[in-house]
Amino acid sequence: MDDQKECVCSHKTKERTETEYKKLINRLNRIEGQIRGIKKMVESSAYCTDIIIQVAAANAALNAFNKELIASHIRTCVAQDIRDGKDEVIDDLVKTLQKLMK
Repeated sequence: MDDQKECVCSHKTKERTETEYKKLINRLNRIEGQIRGIKKMVESSAYCTDIIIQVAAANAALNAFNKELIASHIRTCVAQDIRDGKDEVIDDLVKTLQKLMK
């Protein structure tokens, strides 16, 4: 079974495949490490621009995480809800995207 197509979404929860779960957790662990690194830079009085560059990298990593999660959500939950006639999922997706674009 294709991991990208499998979706068990209900009432604001989702059961993810083991592959998807591991991929997301690995990304979050790397981001967490970046944040700890930034904290250590502040604690050790690193130069401001060096910290700023690391913060930008952490922001880029979070954005990449969001892009992956949104793509998965659209391919699975949104597509299935539309097939099931639950068009309100489109409004929910639009609201989510609007929040991301603030």
